[in-house]
Amino acid sequence: MTSRTVGFAATTAAFLTYGIAPLAAAPAAQADFDDAIEAAMAPFVDAGTGNLVWDAVLSPTSWDTFLAPTHWDTVLAELGGLATPGAAAAIPVDPAVWLQQYFYTPIHTGIEDWINGDLGAQVNNLINQPFLALTGRALIGDGADGTAEHANGGDGGWLFGDGGKGWDNTESGGMGGAGGAAGMFGNGGSGGHGGSGGNGGDGGDAGWLMGVGGNGGDAGNGTYTGPGDLPALGGAGGNSSMLGIHGAVGHYGTLDGAPAVAAAGLGTTGTWITDEDGRVVILHGFSEVNKGAPFYPAAQGFNDDDAAFLAANGFNSVRVGIIWEAVEPTPGVIDYDYLAEINQTVQTLANHGIYSVLDMHQDLYSASLGADGAPDWAVQTGGLPDINAGFPWTYAISPAQNHAWDAFWSNSDAPDGVGLQNHYAQMWQAVAGYFAGDPNVAGYEIMNEPWPGSTWLSTIFGNSYFGAQQLTPFYDQVASAIRSVDPHTSVYIEPSTLSGNLPIPTHLGTVNDENTVFSFHDYCTTTALLGDSTFGCAAWETIVQDNAAAYAYPNNMPAVITEFGNTRYTPSIDDTLTEANSQGFGWMYWNYGLAMGPNLNGGVVDDQADNPVLTTLAEPYPQAIAGTPESWSFADGTFHFSYSTEMAGGAGHFGAGTQTEISVPKIIYPDGYQVSVTGGHVVSASGAPVLIIASDGTGTVDVTVRPAG
Repeated sequence: MTSRTVGFAATTAAFLTYGIAPLAAAPAAQADFDDAIEAAMAPFVDAGTGNLVWDAVLSPTSWDTFLAPTHWDTVLAELGGLATPGAAAAIPVDPAVWLQQYFYTPIHTGIEDWINGDLGAQVNNLINQPFLALTGRALIGDGADGTAEHANGGDGGWLFGDGGKGWDNTESGGMGGAGGAAGMFGNGGSGGHGGSGGNGGDGGDAGWLMGVGGNGGDAGNGTYTGPGDLPALGGAGGNSSMLGIHGAVGHYGTLDGAPAVAAAGLGTTGTWITDEDGRVVILHGFSEVNKGAPFYPAAQGFNDDDAAFLAANGFNSVRVGIIWEAVEPTPGVIDYDYLAEINQTVQTLANHGIYSVLDMHQDLYSASLGADGAPDWAVQTGGLPDINAGFPWTYAISPAQNHAWDAFWSNSDAPDGVGLQNHYAQMWQAVAGYFAGDPNVAGYEIMNEPWPGSTWLSTIFGNSYFGAQQLTPFYDQVASAIRSVDPHTSVYIEPSTLSGNLPIPTHLGTVNDENTVFSFHDYCTTTALLGDSTFGCAAWETIVQDNAAAYAYPNNMPAVITEFGNTRYTPSIDDTLTEANSQGFGWMYWNYGLAMGPNLNGGVVDDQADNPVLTTLAEPYPQAIAGTPESWSFADGTFHFSYSTEMAGGAGHFGAGTQTEISVPKIIYPDGYQVSVTGGHVVSASGAPVLIIASDGTGTVDVTVRPAG
């Protein structure tokens, strides 16, 4: 991995100040804990005797070393923790993982030994009789494994016991049985494997106090019969308790004879987005989301003229909104005519060299709860009151809103008996299958601004449960569904609404996909609430974007601001752009069409002829770099950019003559511009809207652009 240099590095101090994201995929080994203790105390160990030396006279530098941030980077690394960018790093362990390893697992092992021992079986049989008579479920004991007659595993005892394993279906097209649920204390049963072309069964839920959710069963492989065929999917992992661990999604199946999927136009290499030639690509653009029926941009009037306008002003990306309600209007039925309308916009943009990021958009969960997103059949309110206080306040105070989110995150059954998250994953599989192989699609953004539901307040105060044990496994499940049909297009993942819009560290874990982009939003609250004010915005931007870097860099993935702005007050926009440039982040402004908010005058499209927002956003930037960016900035008409010819990921260097493209739109330089270059030379025509620099050889290329004269 090639680390980002000065200007783009998230510092250790930022991690210590603003927090770190706590999740590991599996419990750390005891040796990791021991090694961390040894590393922590190393400054006080006498090399000759091996004894601890606390006396500052005997060891004058020990305490300085002990308190240094770099020392604790080493300790955290021993715990599977977080080191500074450029070093081998992983995400620190979630507290739930520690509880599982050092508290729950030893107790669970003892209980299972008792349940399966001769004496335990005899005692439990006596204890369980009255509970079986009254409830049909034992108090202590493991659930029975599924069979051909009863495919789902049985539930564990009310108090102690694991759920039974789902049946492995051997029939063609047969779905594996679901794992049984645990009671208060125990593990969910694993889902059964699907037959040829059949889905895997869902894992059982963990005990409501503590335990591990069952892993989903693997899907069976099938045979391709023609266009529209989709592989079977693995079962969803079982839910965790508040102190437990979510089960893993089962592996998807394959379709023998299916045509190969063409390579994507963009992918990721380390912490950068790259094109098929290995050049780093920076995305600047807009969101274009139609939140009302029929839910596609062309119905709002977005057309070829708009795409041409964006391209002429140097923008190379649009975040195209898709709505779940429109994709899957009834359970399991995909509206491919709607996807064709979305594709029309994608191709219109592609005709002008603009990439699309497909954004599955929602606000307030659904139209029936106040905005847009889920179809009515996927809305479960529990009959609770729906208090509509407007966006975003409804999130916090509406019982119906939070119940609907809780039902989604727990994968409650839809009316057809299929889990809501299973439906969502299958819906995304259909979307990705439709667009797979299109080089103009830069990525799939799985969900806009996911809300934690009823755990929102504890999430604000640092509870990792939602990010680590609900959102991360959800992304794993949907990413797996996407990869079953499209192995190449990047997946964009967002933190919770709270972390994506506020200076609150995310507890999102490591998503099990190497081609991911961290997508976050960045609105200065004072501007949003007060209008023309940037009070505190510069500090706000730094915290929000440092938090994004603190997640993205250790996960070795790029970060893009997929929403910001929503204002005509350009000083606030400038704060965002300045910080984004210093971090090396791409961005997409909200919104190209109509804007939102009482103090706003509409989107950029409303007034193209004289629009200070457009002039601010159209600043010069490097679009495609034959190397790795080191820094860039724009102020008072002067653009400065420095890059190394080393390839992202450190695989070598671009050769002499390899070209880098820089957007310098006419709206910024109406009278032309002048260029000075070291380490390269200009090969584009004088005054061209895209400045092309060819490198002279390996090393650093430095470019400065100023107004002509």
